[in-house]
Amino acid sequence: MLRMSTDVQLAMVSHCLEGLPEEACGLIAGDPALDAVLAWYPTENVARSARVYTVDPLAHLRADRDAESRGLQIVGVFHSHTHTDAYPSPTDVVQAPDPSWHYVIVSLRDVQPVVRSYRIVDGLVEEESVVIRTHVVQAS
Repeated sequence: MLRMSTDVQLAMVSHCLEGLPEEACGLIAGDPALDAVLAWYPTENVARSARVYTVDPLAHLRADRDAESRGLQIVGVFHSHTHTDAYPSPTDVVQAPDPSWHYVIVSLRDVQPVVRSYRIVDGLVEEESVVIRTHVVQAS
């Protein structure tokens, strides 16, 4: 399960819509024990493509440092699918860098964006629930 606030979900979808006609992407951070998104980092898709994405490495480094300074860690990545369902493509599966990460996909194929999340381990894709709340509280 992945928890995120309404504000984070709306901001991610907005970033993805702004990226059209290309795929948009970014990173999510939180406390891995909570499976909660507590910060998000929009990044540039340096692949500049409507079919694939590549997170800007410098933006990834900055996001990692910012998350660490806030007591968080990068727990996943999000990106949009401009023409297909919110399901990992074969390229997404091959490029999944960390089996502990959440892989959030925002499908923009239809009028209403669809947000889904997955775990990808050894090439196996497993969908997880996405729980949207007014706010997500960090454990103290």
